[in-house]
Amino acid sequence: MASSNYTCIQDSAAEKDKLFSSVTSYGSQDLSSGTPRPTGLTGLTGLVGCEHEEEEEEEEEALRRKLKYFFMSPCDKYHAKGRKPFKLGLQLLKIIIVTVQLVLFGLSNQMVVTFKEENTASFKHIFLKDYRDNVPHAIHTQRDLYSHIYYAIEQYLALPQTSLGQYAYVSGVGVNGSALSLCQRYFRKGSIDPINDTYDIDPRVITDCIGLDPLHDSTENNDFKNFTLMFHKLINVTIEFQLKAINIQTIINNEIPDCYTFAITIVMDNKAHSGRVKVSLQNHASIKECKDPNVSGHAESYAREFFDVMVAFVCLLSLLLCGRSILRGVLLQHEYVQFFKHRLSRPVCWGDRMEFINGWYILLVISDTFTIIGSFIKINIESKNLSSYDVCGILLGTSTLLVWVGVIRYLSFFQKYNILIVTLRAAFPNVIRFCCCAAAIYMGYCFCGWIVLGPYHAKFRSLSMVSECLFSLINGDDMFVTFAEMEHSGTLVWIFSQVYLYTFISLFIYMVLSLFIALITGAYDTIMAQTQEQMRVTDLHAFIAECTDTPSSGKFRGPEGSSCSFLCCCD
Repeated sequence: MASSNYTCIQDSAAEKDKLFSSVTSYGSQDLSSGTPRPTGLTGLTGLVGCEHEEEEEEEEEALRRKLKYFFMSPCDKYHAKGRKPFKLGLQLLKIIIVTVQLVLFGLSNQMVVTFKEENTASFKHIFLKDYRDNVPHAIHTQRDLYSHIYYAIEQYLALPQTSLGQYAYVSGVGVNGSALSLCQRYFRKGSIDPINDTYDIDPRVITDCIGLDPLHDSTENNDFKNFTLMFHKLINVTIEFQLKAINIQTIINNEIPDCYTFAITIVMDNKAHSGRVKVSLQNHASIKECKDPNVSGHAESYAREFFDVMVAFVCLLSLLLCGRSILRGVLLQHEYVQFFKHRLSRPVCWGDRMEFINGWYILLVISDTFTIIGSFIKINIESKNLSSYDVCGILLGTSTLLVWVGVIRYLSFFQKYNILIVTLRAAFPNVIRFCCCAAAIYMGYCFCGWIVLGPYHAKFRSLSMVSECLFSLINGDDMFVTFAEMEHSGTLVWIFSQVYLYTFISLFIYMVLSLFIALITGAYDTIMAQTQEQMRVTDLHAFIAECTDTPSSGKFRGPEGSSCSFLCCCD
């Protein structure tokens, strides 16, 4: 570039000397050559060419400066243009308020879950006869089945006099407008004769129900004792009813108490017809706003709703800023690609193109979206319009996770803190390929263990349980227990189980897990070796490196227009 400029300057000087020479000399040359004006036209053409080259050089240098500014850290951008890093400050503020919001929601959700779990445990002890915690509850005789049904209904009718909790009946939820439904489901036709090894079954199911209403004192409430069960074709017996309760412990956290409706279902399952009827109690809680809340000395406060709105607003602002940065990267990538295509006639590789797409901004956009949606769900939960605690918890929990992971981006600007990100980036492709190969072997062991050991081992009863058990074995958990719980149902199955477990543990702990760690270690060693050697520089960074302007040189400060918006200043 410098040599070409020097040549252009020499040519221009020569042409100017000719133009400003004496008329005689100029004319004599014209007469002798026979071409009167070409020298002057050539000089003008050279001047235009030199100006065009200078403009191209200025455009190229401006593009370098623009690229260098785009890949600067927030501190360097501040020194380059003097704009305060509002986006960095906004992200730090967002980390604090999103975490506070999650903690407040977690405390509230913990009380909700605790209240539901404690009520479910109380219902099991109240309505299930001879119930014991953490022990499977089952019935084995017809007399016991009738006894459990009578016991549950009698406890329900006497609930206001026996329960320590304050519960209320809910009418109109059972059959014929009653409060409780006692139902049995059985096959339309069922005749089983084990003596002759014959059976005659119509698989269509019939449901037979009666209703009870404790709010109406009548002799009909004793009809349940005349309820006859079809044991030879019985599928299950269910007792369904609802109870209302109020959770007043929320006052501790300065919250309005919630009104709960518990939908309780007692199931006596006989679908296996194995002589063992399993008994379970299911409880589904729904939350709604109480009709006339009144807490002495407690004024209604909208501080939590205001805080949630503020969090949503901050995240919306962060979403706009990150989206704008992503858009700027895409536009700058297009400008860079066009420059290489038209000026240098060279294509740009995909590696350089992806440098403009900042994955951290995409991460923050996802996090902000989850936080905004979760904040509005939380507002509706606090106003008792929704009870989607699980959905709100997943959204807020995931967003907080992504927000804290995003902190690594700012630590990566410091070389000593960047080792984790660089190592993960280098090892990620090999790790993914390795995991795909290991997953094929893992799934094979899962299916094999489920089909062979499932009938004889409690930890292999379903595919999900098999996967959890094998993953625990990889990490060295419950090894002896897994071996010890294997039932001696047969010599062949026991031998297979020993071969199965020993080969899996040996293969995955001594080989697969060791190779997995070796991949990460190899990537780390490669990164450390590259820091001591001359690293390969991509075309993009080589192009940017030709710009020697420092951030504090003042050359990055463009003319400020009066139309600069707030988002324009948030770099």
